[in-house]
Amino acid sequence: MIAFQNVSKIYNGNVDGNGHSSALMEVTFQIQPKEFVSLVGRSGAGKSTILNLLTGELKPSKGRVIFGAYEVNKLSYQELPHLRRHIGVIFQDFRLLPNRNSYENIAFALEACGYNQADIDELVPQALEMVGLKDKAYNFPHELSGGEKQRVAIARAMIHRPEVIMADEPTGNLDPFNKWEIIKLLGKINELGTTVILATHDKEIVNNLGRRVITLDSGRIVLDEEKGKFVLV
Repeated sequence: MIAFQNVSKIYNGNVDGNGHSSALMEVTFQIQPKEFVSLVGRSGAGKSTILNLLTGELKPSKGRVIFGAYEVNKLSYQELPHLRRHIGVIFQDFRLLPNRNSYENIAFALEACGYNQADIDELVPQALEMVGLKDKAYNFPHELSGGEKQRVAIARAMIHRPEVIMADEPTGNLDPFNKWEIIKLLGKINELGTTVILATHDKEIVNNLGRRVITLDSGRIVLDEEKGKFVLV
């Protein structure tokens, strides 16, 4: 389903926008449909770079990035929206619109793709129910807890029923209880058939999942284990 073939990404001066020396060097791996994969490594190891290459936000310096029928590195700017409908993205900082309630934040993702109001009225309540927030449909972000905000963000990411969910440090701003609620929800989404790619530096989460772990160090894959543990080499 997903393949990186000898992918390298070198930023200008080998430094990204955060000041990290964060390049990928000759990275090769595959992810099969319905897998749950954790990407782990220190800050600047290349986890977010992999996610950004997969959505086409970045282009590789060399190598091929494959997503299903798409060769992502060859897609034009106009073609990228078609790819991104197959991918849902969850961020550490939620990225909700502050002046829209939960319902409207989720609906916005459909409006942007031209869905009609009848479809929106059918799909948004289903998404809210899936994440256990049917009673928070009309609450604004400032009225929600961190865990509730992240669940709205997950509902928004799932509204297109994507084949893949990419979660970039989704528990980084959450307390321990809400952290595990979000991980359980990602597990449930995976059980329903969606591929999940989790970028995290949370050792406890990775070790409890007992799923595949790809470990990055300085832009290279140093471990790829089917039932891996959090190990920084």
